[in-house]
Formats: sequence, structure tokens, C-alpha cells
Amino acid sequence: MGDNKDNHFWDSLLTFMAGAAAGFVVGILFAPASGKETRKKIKDQAVKTGEAAMEGYEKIAKEAEKSMKVVREKTSDGLDAIKEFIEKKKGEFLQKPEGGAEGAEEGK
Repeated sequence: MGDNKDNHFWDSLLTFMAGAAAGFVVGILFAPASGKETRKKIKDQAVKTGEAAMEGYEKIAKEAEKSMKVVREKTSDGLDAIKEFIEKKKGEFLQKPEGGAEGAEEGK
């Protein structure tokens, strides 16, 4: 289920970036400006897009790190609960008198 959310996010991000790039290129090509001005606009926009991509990457990396921490904690908690359960059942089993298991079957 988490994979679908991740795929949807990346698909949406890629679609957004492609649309933004296409819109920018069309705007630049149809805007009346000299070649020098157009190249400067393209360069400036490329820098802005790179910065936005880096910010997006950093945000995603931080969220992934938080998620991994939560997963580690939940896994640790789960393992501790399993160990406690096993120890409890082990203690209960060892506390039963030897005839306890046979007596339980006879009662059926």
C-alpha cells in the first residue's frame, strides 16, 4: 500500500516538473526578447528548477528518515512484545505439573 503512495507521489512530481518545463520553454520561445535575454532567462530558470528539485529531494529525504525511525521503533516494540509473550508462555508451560497436559486431554 505504501508503494502505491510513493509511486503516485513520484508520478505527480514528474508530471508537475515536465509541465512546468514545457510551459517555461513555450513562454520563452514566444516571448519577444533578444537571444542573449532568452539564454539568460533559460539559464536562470534552470538554476531555479535545480534549486527546487534539490529542496524537494531534501524534504523527501527528511521524511524518509523520519519514516525509517518510526519503522525501527515499531519493529523494536513488536519484537519486545513477542519476546515477552514467548517468555510468559514458556513460564506457564514450565509451571504446569507433569500430568497437567494429560489431565487436560482427559477432560475433553
